[in-house]
Amino acid sequence: MNIVLLEPEDVKETLWVIHQSRQYQHIIQHLKLNVGDRLKVGIRNETRYLVEIKKIDFDKIWIEPIQQEKVPAKLPVTLIVALPRPKVLRRIVMDSVTLGVDKLILIHSYRVDKSYWQTPFLKQLDHYVTLGLEQAGDVVVPEIELYPRFKPFVEDILPQMIDKDRPAYLAHPYAETAMPYAIDHPCSIIIGPEGGFIPYEVDLLTKNGCQAYHLGNRILRTETAISYLLGRLSV
Repeated sequence: MNIVLLEPEDVKETLWVIHQSRQYQHIIQHLKLNVGDRLKVGIRNETRYLVEIKKIDFDKIWIEPIQQEKVPAKLPVTLIVALPRPKVLRRIVMDSVTLGVDKLILIHSYRVDKSYWQTPFLKQLDHYVTLGLEQAGDVVVPEIELYPRFKPFVEDILPQMIDKDRPAYLAHPYAETAMPYAIDHPCSIIIGPEGGFIPYEVDLLTKNGCQAYHLGNRILRTETAISYLLGRLSV
């Protein structure tokens, strides 16, 4: 946790309040801060501040803003990922948010077990986003969309996201061309499930505007591929 992310309603008074148990315990037990110490906080979808602790109660910390700070820029990337196993979902969402994706889309695929769409982990996406933002020192929540049907997404939604100034890159191990480096324009990145997209899905994606590129000759886990790709494409 590199900032404490607050909600707009937490900062309406002269002294702002930190009251979530997780954040309170981190500040008191892990950081061991006291009255007069300073820390960084962010206001969700607004900005971030350096603040000073003014008062500590048994379940609340009262803080005063000192100065506004710059918010990290987002990557101009829409990350489209086949819904992973529930335990992997948490890591993927947190890492994607930490790395600064502008938008995250979770889609279905032939190799995605339909039971994944019933996992309670999907109801905790907001929490994973908060953890990712606090790790990165960011405050701007990325858009998250879910599409449990593959073909309607690829044929009806995806083409509207693609044009000459905003291409879509499909990570595919058997593509002839390597994934670009350090791009300076918005794009979408599409990553399949463990085991990859089936040939029908690859064909449908490319017919609807995606450009297929490989990531080298190593087989990567989904979460590893995401971190590698976002780092590779960043300027």
